[in-house]
Amino acid sequence: MTTKTAAAAARATVYGHPRQGANRELKKAVEGYWKGRVTAGTLRATAADLRAANWRRLAEAGIHEVPTGDFSYYDHVLDTTVMVGAIPARHRVAVAVDADALDGYFAMARGTQDTAPLEMTKWFDTNYHYLVPELSPDTAFTANSAKQVAELKEALALGLSARPVLVGPVTYLLLAKAAPGVPADFEPLTLLDRLLPVYAEVLADLRAAGAEWVQLDEPALVQDRTPAELNAATRAYRDLGALTNRPKLLVASYFDRLGDALPVLAKAPVEGLAMDFTEAAAANLDALAAVGGLPGKRLVAGVVNGRNIWINDLSKSLSTLGTLLGLADRVDVAASCSLLHVPLDAKAERDTEPQILRWLAFARQKTAEIVTLAKGLSQGTDTISAELAANRADLASRASSPITNDSTVRARAEAVTDTDARRSQPYAARATAQRAHLGLPLLPTTTIGSFPQTGELRVARADLRAGRIDTAGYEERIKAEIQDVVTFQEKAGLDVLVHGEPERNDMVQYFAEQLTGYLATQHGWVQSYGTRYVRPPILAGDISRPGPMTVRWTTYAQSLTDRPVKGMLTGPVTMLAWSFVRDDQPLAKTARQVALALRDEVNDLETAGTSVIQVDEPALRETLPLRAADHAGYLAWATEAFRLSTSGVRPDTQIHTHMCYAEFGDIIQAIDDLDADVISLEAARSRMQVARELAAHGYPREAGPGVYDIHSPRVPSAQEAAELLRTGLKAIPAERLWVNPDCGLKTRGWPETRACLENLVTAARTVRAELSTS
Repeated sequence: MTTKTAAAAARATVYGHPRQGANRELKKAVEGYWKGRVTAGTLRATAADLRAANWRRLAEAGIHEVPTGDFSYYDHVLDTTVMVGAIPARHRVAVAVDADALDGYFAMARGTQDTAPLEMTKWFDTNYHYLVPELSPDTAFTANSAKQVAELKEALALGLSARPVLVGPVTYLLLAKAAPGVPADFEPLTLLDRLLPVYAEVLADLRAAGAEWVQLDEPALVQDRTPAELNAATRAYRDLGALTNRPKLLVASYFDRLGDALPVLAKAPVEGLAMDFTEAAAANLDALAAVGGLPGKRLVAGVVNGRNIWINDLSKSLSTLGTLLGLADRVDVAASCSLLHVPLDAKAERDTEPQILRWLAFARQKTAEIVTLAKGLSQGTDTISAELAANRADLASRASSPITNDSTVRARAEAVTDTDARRSQPYAARATAQRAHLGLPLLPTTTIGSFPQTGELRVARADLRAGRIDTAGYEERIKAEIQDVVTFQEKAGLDVLVHGEPERNDMVQYFAEQLTGYLATQHGWVQSYGTRYVRPPILAGDISRPGPMTVRWTTYAQSLTDRPVKGMLTGPVTMLAWSFVRDDQPLAKTARQVALALRDEVNDLETAGTSVIQVDEPALRETLPLRAADHAGYLAWATEAFRLSTSGVRPDTQIHTHMCYAEFGDIIQAIDDLDADVISLEAARSRMQVARELAAHGYPREAGPGVYDIHSPRVPSAQEAAELLRTGLKAIPAERLWVNPDCGLKTRGWPETRACLENLVTAARTVRAELSTS
C-alpha cells in the first residue's frame, strides 16, 4: 500500500456494543429488580461487571478506543433525557424521580398503575425502540452527567483509552415530541439554544473526568432536513465547537448518507467526523471528496456493516479506506454504527454448519474485522494476507452455494404478474360479503394474536429440547393452552378469537424455522427494547415453504368454538425486517420469494375453513428508507409483497393486518395500498393520533386503533378504554371501527391480560350501547 506512512496512526474503534451479556445477564438482573428479587445494589454491580467485561474484551481484541456511555439499563435516549433533566412533570410528581432515580427511570420507561410511560417508537429504520422525549415551551433543562462521568471513570480505571458517546443535541430534539397538552405544532428544535448550555456543562464534566474525545451521535442528519434544521445543526456545532472547556468532538452519523448535512459538519469547528461508508451510504465517499475532504480533522470510517451479520468484504473495504486516506488527516476504522444491532458472538452457534458459520460475523467477529482492517491500513496488506485469502474463500463459498441459488424458487418469483397481487373484487364488495358471512356486531372486539407466554410453556419447550418429554407430550400441553385461551376469550365476550400462539417462540423465528432458506440461531439475541430481546433468524438463501405451518393449530382452535378464529401469519416485509437478510440480491426479490411462501399458507388456511386471516406487518414503517427519494421504490415492492401474500383468497375471507411501534402518518397511502380489509394499529399512548391520520387521508376500510397499551404493566380501566374508543369514533365511523389492544400479549402476565381484556370488552359494550341510543 503506497500510503502506508500516511495511515500509520490508523486506529480501531466501535461506537457501541451489545449490552446484555453472553447469557443475557442484564435482562435477568433488571427483570429481577422489577420483581423484587434483585436489589438495586446487585443490579448496579451486575451492570458494572458487564461494562468492564465488554471493555476488556474489546481492548484485548485490538480496539484502541472503547466507547463509554452506550450501556443502558433500558434505552440510551431515555438516558439522555435524564442527562439533560427533561423529566416529564407527571413522573417528577407521581413517582418522585428525584428521590429514587432508578425507580423513576423505570417508571418513565414502563409506567406505573397511575402514571403513563413515555411513548416508544423505532430508532430510525432499525428494530430497536427508543423512548420519545416529551418537551414543551416550558421545559427547563438541567445537566446531570453522573452516569456519563461514572462510566468514563470506570473505563479509565481499567487503564483503557475511552471515548464517551452521547446522543447529539440536534438529534435529541428532532426525536422528541410535544408533551401532552402542548399544541401539536410546537417544534422541540426551538429549544436548542436552551439545551446547548446543558451539553456544554456535560462536556466540561467529561473533560474534567479525563475524556480526550467525546462522540456526539447525530443520525437524524442523514434524513431529509429542512434549511431551518440544517441551520440549527450549524449553530449547535458552532457554539459547542467554540467552547474552551471541552474535549475534542467527534460528530457521528450512520444508517445513510449525510447529503446536505455533510457540508455543515465538514465546516463545523469540531475535530472529527464519523461517517457510514457501507452500501447504504456509499454516496458519502464521493460527497466527502466533493466538499474537499476533512483537512486537519479525524475521520472515523464505518466500513464494516454494524447492522447485518454477514462477513465483510475486506478487500473492498481496504479499497474504500485507501481512497479516504487522501481526504482527512487521520483515518480510523469502525463499524458503520453501534454493534448494539447485532448478536454477540457467532462462535456460540455450535449447531450451525461450519461452512455457513464462516459467512457470519456477529459483534465479536465484526470487532476482529475492524482490527484487521486497521492493521492492513496502517501496516500494509502483506501483514493481513492470510486473513484476506480466507475472506475471499468464504465470500466465494457463499456466492456459489446451493442455498443461495434455487432455480425453482427463482422461476416462480419471476413469473408473478400484477393480477397475482390484486384481490378479485374491490373492498366495498368484499366488505358486504364479509359482513354477511361473519355476522359480527358493531365495534367488534378482538386481540392482535399472541397471549401470555407462561413459565409453563417455556418449561415445556425446554423439556422438549432436552428430551424430557416427547413431541406428543409437548403437543398435548399446547392443546391444553389453546383450549384455555379460547375458553377465556369466549367467557370474556370477545367476538373474533385467536388461538394464542403458544407453540410460537417468536413471530418471525417460528416461520423461519419452517421455511427453506432460513437459518435459526440459538444465542443470537438482539435488544428490541428494554429487557425485550429477540433472536432474528438469518435469511440466507432462496425461500420456499415445504408444507403448512399454522393450519393445524388454527383449525384445532376453531374446532373448540363457533366464533371465528383468526389465522395468524407474519407478513413478508416484517419477515425481512426482523431477520438478518441476505445482502447479495435486492430486497424486492427476497420479499417476493417470502410472499409466495406465505401466499401458499394463506390459501391453505382458507381451504381449511378459516374465514379471518391476519398477516402482520408491524415493520412496514420501520423499514422505510431514511431519505424521501428512496421511499417510492421501497413502498412499491413492500405493498406488492403484502398483496401477493393475501390476494389469492375469496371475497368473503377477511384479511387483517397489524402495525405497531412507529409513526404512521407518512405511510398512510401505503397502508391504503395494502388493500387489507381491516388494519389494527398501536394508538393508546398517542391518544388515537393514527385514527386522526387515517381520517385525514380518507382511509376507506375498517381499522382498530388500540385502546390498551400492552407495553406497560398497568391495567387501564374500562372507562379509560371507553374514552379512547370515543376519541376513535370522532375519526372513524362505528361501522368501520374495531376494538383491540395495541399489540400482542406475549410479554404480559395472565392476571393483567384478563383484567385488561375484560375492561376492553366492557368498554366496547358501553360505547355500543351509547351508539344504539344516540
